[in-house]
Amino acid sequence: MRLTIERKDEKVYPDAKRVIARYFFNGDERAKQLIQQVIEISDPKVFSIISPILQEYSKRHRNITKVLYRHCDRLKSIFADMDINYERLSAYRKLLIGSFFTHEYSIESAAFFNPSMVEDPDQSELEEGQKRVIMSFRAVGEGHISSIAFRKALLDKDHNISVLPVGNYVGEAEIIHSTPYEKRIFFDNAFSGQIEAQVLKEVEEQLDDYFDYNILKKLILDKKKAYVDESMHLEYEKVLWLADSYYEIAFSLDTDISDRVIFPISEFERKGIEDARFVRFTEDDGSLVYFATYTAYDGEIIVPKLLKTHDFYNFNIMPLYGTGAQNKNLALFPRKINGKFVMASRNDGRNNYIMYSDNINLWENPVMIQQPKYPWELVQVGNCGSPIETEYGWLLLTHGVGPMRRYCIGVSLLKLDDPTVEIGHLEEPLLIPNKEEREGYVPNVLYSCGSIIHNGELIIPYGLSDYCSSFASVNLNALLDKLYNKSSER
Repeated sequence: MRLTIERKDEKVYPDAKRVIARYFFNGDERAKQLIQQVIEISDPKVFSIISPILQEYSKRHRNITKVLYRHCDRLKSIFADMDINYERLSAYRKLLIGSFFTHEYSIESAAFFNPSMVEDPDQSELEEGQKRVIMSFRAVGEGHISSIAFRKALLDKDHNISVLPVGNYVGEAEIIHSTPYEKRIFFDNAFSGQIEAQVLKEVEEQLDDYFDYNILKKLILDKKKAYVDESMHLEYEKVLWLADSYYEIAFSLDTDISDRVIFPISEFERKGIEDARFVRFTEDDGSLVYFATYTAYDGEIIVPKLLKTHDFYNFNIMPLYGTGAQNKNLALFPRKINGKFVMASRNDGRNNYIMYSDNINLWENPVMIQQPKYPWELVQVGNCGSPIETEYGWLLLTHGVGPMRRYCIGVSLLKLDDPTVEIGHLEEPLLIPNKEEREGYVPNVLYSCGSIIHNGELIIPYGLSDYCSSFASVNLNALLDKLYNKSSER
């Protein structure tokens, strides 16, 4: 059974939710010129310009004055270079300067697709047979920049899904760089090769075995000042970008989950963060935590990253390392197997792999488990989110690319204690783009980033043709019968 959500503003079609972001000029000289022009405006004129701006945008964003102050505060180093006493600037002048370095961004104006679904940490006050779920989506806005957006939904006993109304604002997260870095791991990760070896060596030699962000930032600034050649400045900045890939973000507790958007923050993410695959992970002691793997993209380099949260308010973000942490399509299993973390991946861009690790951040030695076999998947295969545990094996939903670059969703069954062993594989796709779903921003594509089981049904959220999202429901027992003859094991 297929459950398609009709277009409504609060549903999973684009509703152009707005976020406000700092505007970056290409070089400090243009920024200095603009600041100087605002400094020369008289006090009465400053007030007359900023007052209507505050009135208008206070209806579109919460705490607009706080945002403008913060964006002005980020220019302190430029004020110092201009011999401007920042502390003596009036409040209204700071707000006006901040407004010139701020712009609105519609995070969902282009597309809202590639969903994943996990159980909500809060399952209280529900009727029998109901389940509260959290869905993540890839939201695409101006310039095709992707971010991670969320919705909350309710599944009833009959597998019907109701997506709850969204909030009115987008909450801006506080960014925290408090992660202590271990030098050995920091300089041995998957994308250190993108930085000049001599630069890495110079920086590494001047750091202790453990260091923090501020120490590294000061060292990088000192190194840049020592070089006249600006081409070397970029190489040193890349080391700082690498550090920026580790951070924490915290959302206010008074935000709705639909207000919490994880927008690209580090330089390695500046062209987007794509296709988060969320999974509810069971720790060795039985406690629960949520992880998500996603792809960071800077326009040239693809960097796999890991996100961790307990409550969907506070998130830890970090890169994934190792020869196995390459390309897209990494998906973490929901528990350890034989004492090790396990990851599904598509390291070579064409085939499906399984990896084991003692360290959730470090992945090596991928083992190929699937190659394109059937006509509907001959171009490439990949996973559609974290495997789902059943009594008879791990359900691995896959996507296959076939003729005319049509993306279909298939499914395999992997052995519980050794997922490198495939028990079953559907010869035909489970889901195929139908006539109504073929047209869109990228035609002929069905894609999912994570499904769940509810009341004996496999619930599959999926993006269609890269412009919106829908849902399908499949009877679990019927699917397992197709994949595996259960009676033979009794």
